[in-house]
Amino acid sequence: MRETTVTPADPAGQDGQGGQDVQGGQDVRSVQGGQGEWGTARPGPRGTSSDGNARTSGVIAGAGPVTRPGERPTVRLREGDGDDTAQEPPRYAPEWLRLREPADAAARAAGLLDPLRIRLADLPGRTGGLVVHDLGCGTGSMGRWLAPRLDGPQHWILHDRDPYLLHFAAVGSARTAADGSRVTVETRRGDVARLTPDALAGASLVTASALLDVLTREEVDTLAAACAGAGCPALLTLSVAGRVELTAPDPMDEEIAAAFNDHQRRGGLLGPDAVTAACEAFAGHGATVQVHPSAWRLGPDEAALTAQWLRGWVGAAVEERPGLAARAETYLAARLAACAAGELHVTVHHSDLLALARPTDGVR
Repeated sequence: MRETTVTPADPAGQDGQGGQDVQGGQDVRSVQGGQGEWGTARPGPRGTSSDGNARTSGVIAGAGPVTRPGERPTVRLREGDGDDTAQEPPRYAPEWLRLREPADAAARAAGLLDPLRIRLADLPGRTGGLVVHDLGCGTGSMGRWLAPRLDGPQHWILHDRDPYLLHFAAVGSARTAADGSRVTVETRRGDVARLTPDALAGASLVTASALLDVLTREEVDTLAAACAGAGCPALLTLSVAGRVELTAPDPMDEEIAAAFNDHQRRGGLLGPDAVTAACEAFAGHGATVQVHPSAWRLGPDEAALTAQWLRGWVGAAVEERPGLAARAETYLAARLAACAAGELHVTVHHSDLLALARPTDGVR
């Protein structure tokens, strides 16, 4: 098992590791620990992931490494030598992530922000600003949505397996908070299955979008345990709920949805069971959990997104149940025609989860 560590970035940018790169007046630090991956990668529009990434191969779960003096807590990597990129699963294209970003922003549950703000206001060391870890950040849409809705200085640590997406996330990140305070960004690579409380030392908040449904039950418990150990809340948005509504209804809707949901569960991933599992995991670690709906509501103005989503939704269903192929081809053609004519409306149900871990250091 290989292990990499990331040393503290040289403020002068002379260490060759993270450095400081000022882009558009924003402090952007890139801290990459080698071949490890945070988050996971999921191809195409499989499911409804936005910035989370899914993997098709397993991730070895377990405790994180013990750091040596002077090293930043990081993650232990998968087995293997040399360049692992050839073995990595497909990743999301930035074009897909950009296409769905407006629908994601409209869907996220704003009702969870007030209880989150109250908890963040009570955190120790708040005068130094917030430190937010965004897991499986993709192109950074979660930060662009959330940072301008929170007050005070913020430092976002963006985690993803893909350095290409991390570049987009860093240069496109929010620059100011709701009250005009500065927002800075740092990027890292690593494996969510290796998340530990030490890696979250000093964290004010953990966020993710469309991540829970592409994790296993063990990985969700690892995430819940890490947040509990760090005493920080988690805002985990846009997890698939397994329900889709299309107008006008078609007899095949339920068959496609059921096959798609089974496809989401391949390899032990939680898919539409993720939010229930996460509620159990976070509650088991002492957190108070709230869940709000966060559905996509797609109409004629979102026709491009709807068409892409339809192809991925039906394609995954057919991959899971090849016997559907002939009928699914006719079904998809009809749905795409209705979409192009501006006649199709789709509701894709998701859930947002806010977990408020038991505070540490005497926070009430």
